[in-house]
Amino acid sequence: MCHDGVKELDSLNSDRLRTVQLNVCSSEEVEKVVEIVCSSLKDPEKGMWGLVNNAGISTFGEVEFTSMETYKEVAEVNLWGTVRMTKSFLPLIRRAKGRVVNISSMLGRMANPARSPYCITKFGVEAFSDCLRYEMYPLGVKVSVVEPGNFIVATSLYSPESIQAIAKKMWDELPEVVRKDYGKKYFDEKIARMETYCSTGSTDTSPVIEAVTHALTATTPYTRYHPMDYYWWLRMQIMTHLPGAISDMIYIR
Repeated sequence: MCHDGVKELDSLNSDRLRTVQLNVCSSEEVEKVVEIVCSSLKDPEKGMWGLVNNAGISTFGEVEFTSMETYKEVAEVNLWGTVRMTKSFLPLIRRAKGRVVNISSMLGRMANPARSPYCITKFGVEAFSDCLRYEMYPLGVKVSVVEPGNFIVATSLYSPESIQAIAKKMWDELPEVVRKDYGKKYFDEKIARMETYCSTGSTDTSPVIEAVTHALTATTPYTRYHPMDYYWWLRMQIMTHLPGAISDMIYIR
């Protein structure tokens, strides 16, 4: 959690809220947080009701433009961070017959050009969540996945400055053969398309918050939640339900 977010939550002065800085990539830090949670519970033997895995990072770039370091960095947070947190808290969740809510993305259900690092990790979160749901069902634990659409504007995930900084670093580090074969014009066109995508989308995150709330509190939570604009919902249905050849004809251009 960023420093500003911590200050905003702490300013609520709620005796039911406690903020803890956590790097989900660190097993040591995760275990310390488990200890903190256990010490805060009235009866640890009765467990903890809910875990929401929301930590995530994103980047962009076509496969040949993306370094292996970037693939690993995104996966370490989005996928392995989710697995690490879930495994560490499952004993408490099991005791309470509680809930696990994993934040995925519409890009965990349908691939998109120039987003392979992010798509790979979110597809992984989807698979992990399904496996966990099957395993936890007989134990009374409910597992849900929230698949938000494009909320980049609302979350300030990217700014024009950050996009340009990422693009410059990416171009500077490309192998010479890749720069020569694609050319700067092609590269710049792809970056411009990413800038357009990042300046659009929903500005109201309340549908995501409502989905998480329902997953945590409803008697029968949904397996998947789809807080997204109708365009993206329809596109996801087409890409996940129709033959690939048909969706390719519609969306690959």
